[in-house]
Amino acid sequence: MKIGLVRHFKVAHEFPTGKSVTADDMKQWFVDYDAADIIYGTTLFGVEEWQECYCSDMSRAVKTAEHIFPGTVHRMEELREIPSPPLRGRVKLPFILWAIWIRCCSVINKQTRAEIKIAEQRINNVLDEVFAKGERNVLIVSHAALMVYMRKELIRRGFTGPKFKIASNGKLYVFESGKGK
Repeated sequence: MKIGLVRHFKVAHEFPTGKSVTADDMKQWFVDYDAADIIYGTTLFGVEEWQECYCSDMSRAVKTAEHIFPGTVHRMEELREIPSPPLRGRVKLPFILWAIWIRCCSVINKQTRAEIKIAEQRINNVLDEVFAKGERNVLIVSHAALMVYMRKELIRRGFTGPKFKIASNGKLYVFESGKGK
């Protein structure tokens, strides 16, 4: 059995550069990012080996999945990205510092840690559903942070596959079960 993980194609919404932004600017940036279109990439080689495809119900993941998979795409809210932490304050910071702050929140912010635990449970539920349907090759299209935790869970369940810190947009990461190798 193979599980193919794909992060959605690149979103056509640039990072703010050259100026500092407030927490409210960052919140709006995330809203605009979620609404933006994608930059279509190429389809995946070996697509014929995938029997099913599951994806986040967010438009960037759906558009990616429908572009790379020729069959029915199963949209799942459980595969949505982990929500960004609450952002507050009037201080203006460069975008990169906000990005670092958001990453730090996964360690120091109680609400963000709770969202990660919920995301890990969502991943377990999705994988349980996928595996309950039997041995077949499944493609899963999702988001960067969620893929990190999905990879961790697949490894825990006996799969082998590539390492990544931040999944590249539109790249296929193949995980194979230890059985029958």
